[in-house]
Amino acid sequence: MNQEQNIQENKMGVMPVNKLLLNMSLPMMLSMLVQALYNIVDSIFVSRVSENALTAVSLAFPIQTLMIALGTGTGVGINALLAKQLGEKNYKQVNKTAMNGSFLAVLCYLVFLIIGIVAVRPFYASQVKAEDAEILVMGVEYLSIVCIGSFGLYAQLIGEKLLQATGLTVYSMISQVFGAVTNIILDPILIFGLCGMPKMGVAGAALATVIGQIIGGAFSIYFNIRKNHEITFSIKGFRPDGGTIGRIYKVGLPSIIMQSIGSIMTYGMNLILIGFSSTAAAVFGVYFKLQSFFFMPVFGLNNGMVPIVAFNYGAGKRKRLVKTIKLSMGYAFLLLFLGFLVFECAPATLLGLFDASEDMIAIGVPALRTIGIHFLVAWYCIIAGSVFQALGNGVYSLVVSVARQLVVLLPAAYILAKLGGLHAVWWSFPIAEIMSFMVSTFFLIAIYRKVISKIPDEGK
Repeated sequence: MNQEQNIQENKMGVMPVNKLLLNMSLPMMLSMLVQALYNIVDSIFVSRVSENALTAVSLAFPIQTLMIALGTGTGVGINALLAKQLGEKNYKQVNKTAMNGSFLAVLCYLVFLIIGIVAVRPFYASQVKAEDAEILVMGVEYLSIVCIGSFGLYAQLIGEKLLQATGLTVYSMISQVFGAVTNIILDPILIFGLCGMPKMGVAGAALATVIGQIIGGAFSIYFNIRKNHEITFSIKGFRPDGGTIGRIYKVGLPSIIMQSIGSIMTYGMNLILIGFSSTAAAVFGVYFKLQSFFFMPVFGLNNGMVPIVAFNYGAGKRKRLVKTIKLSMGYAFLLLFLGFLVFECAPATLLGLFDASEDMIAIGVPALRTIGIHFLVAWYCIIAGSVFQALGNGVYSLVVSVARQLVVLLPAAYILAKLGGLHAVWWSFPIAEIMSFMVSTFFLIAIYRKVISKIPDEGK
């Protein structure tokens, strides 16, 4: 075992769990906060163009969710497999997994290159009414650029997962921060035509996003090549390995499907809401931007938790694994309870950030207060889902997600829209989260009995 591998063992298997979790998670939580901030800033600038521009960007969310689902789901599988192999000290397989993960990043991009060329206009046409032709034009312009330029996104997503799996979360944070800051700086310049640049509107917002992703991806590649000593990258003689790819997607595919279901839910909600007005769809888009400011740090916490749980599972250290889960749940609760308070106490202020009209305020204030209730439960479901994935039971997360978003949330939203009108639709979120809590608890008990309780009781 070389020096870097000894350091990895000492860190993941010996360091006090709370310190380890914070060391692994805080850089990712900070970078996710920056990521959420630039998502919000992006929409704030777009809202200054017009409400139709904000709606056009909001309607792109299902495809953007699919893009991120494919990259992060693949990354989750790579992350969990790498962490387990490091725990087992199987360094030959670590290198093979990293190379196959990089190959999968290229395939992910090719999928959305094709979608960006042929599928964007039909996607918008299925949601937009004839009288909203301006929304269609701006939306197609925005989403085409985002899809065709998504190679930076996949370089960033997969590269960061490689860094996270080996404990180099600070470099992952730096990659994300540079990408996000680039986006924030370029947004007003390209949208409004500052510093001698042409005024590009929503196309400028899309271009700023793509350039930011390319910068983040470039940093991620650099750090993996120069700083990630746990992994040796070599293109010479590389051949895709079906067995390794299969193991990546055994964990990652449920995550991809789970997040893709989120895309279907968003698309379905857009169809329900735009039946009331384009403003209602814009409010839904604003909600997703705002909630990311609280949920993204929880996902950053997850990114730090998953390799710790997977490593200690592979190393046979139950006490450390259980303590990691408990601490993660505590921190996640604090983050989302703060989000609940903000949504309940200051919804008008939040909407004002997006230059909200009187109609948007009238729709948005009760919407944010009602949807915000589900924050009180969501922290538990998020951590439980990541535990399932880290222990190789990602199908549990998939079942919970399908039940929450397709079996409960969308049908409830449709029924409530018919029975109670627009303001009733938002109650579908708390209703679905209560169901998610019950199913997650059932699976968490099952995985404790079948997996966790059988891990040797050693390690502090």
